[in-house]
Amino acid sequence: MFRDDVLKGQHILVTGGGTGLGREMAHRFAGYGARVAICGRREAVVRETAEAIARETGAAVDAYECDIRSPESVRAMVDRAWLDHGPLTGLVNNAAGNFISRTEDLTANGFNAISDIVLRGTFYVTNAIGQRWIAEQRKGSVLSILATFTRTGAPFVVPSAMSKAGIEAMTRSLAIEWGRYGIRLNAISPGIFPTEGASARLRPTDNAHDYERSVNPMGRLGQKPELTTLATFLMAPGCEWLSGETIAVDGAHGLANGAYFTNYLPWTDAQWQQARERIRGRDRNDKAASAAG
Repeated sequence: MFRDDVLKGQHILVTGGGTGLGREMAHRFAGYGARVAICGRREAVVRETAEAIARETGAAVDAYECDIRSPESVRAMVDRAWLDHGPLTGLVNNAAGNFISRTEDLTANGFNAISDIVLRGTFYVTNAIGQRWIAEQRKGSVLSILATFTRTGAPFVVPSAMSKAGIEAMTRSLAIEWGRYGIRLNAISPGIFPTEGASARLRPTDNAHDYERSVNPMGRLGQKPELTTLATFLMAPGCEWLSGETIAVDGAHGLANGAYFTNYLPWTDAQWQQARERIRGRDRNDKAASAAG
């Protein structure tokens, strides 16, 4: 679909690029000639991913440890990326977190665990890089990964829905404010593109995605190249007059069915307890793996 070198000369940062959809986008960008940087909280994970993508594509891929919840950590990472390999030309805000919970069961810590990453962290990275571009009179492109529930709302993921709706508002607002500098901002709202971590925390049941497949107009879930192709298009130089837009890629699920997770509305207390135990088990396993790495 694209020239092999369509992103040649680009220097793109993907937050949360060590795993999941972030890794897939970073790999695709590198394959199209971009110099890619990925960042994440677990240094071993981003370094391993960067090395793997570099081997597989032959492109230069850089890894930075960064906690986007910390403005100081973000600025240090952005400064280093600029110093190491020159100005960034693009940013993909992909880092996120989410889990299902009845909202009445949420603690302040649980709410902040999501909003600190998704809302505040995304703003910290966007603003730090935007300030650099403006000061140096450089154009730039920001792509944020949202969710279709910014349009519909969604039960049981209220912190994420609120935070991603805020990012969508940021996308539209800064497209207006920063357009005069040649900076454009867009977003993708994916439907379900299964990743191991998201599935474990959002659908902690057996046969996790059977319901969504059954109600999707196309009868299936998303395939990762369908997302990465759209991301490449939005980051490519020939797309410079598209700004302030959010594009859903969900097989028309949102149009046909509205919000996700409504099938959890009939759950009993026992089912919610079972879901919590499965999610906590996944969290413990991830922490153990991180410590071992």
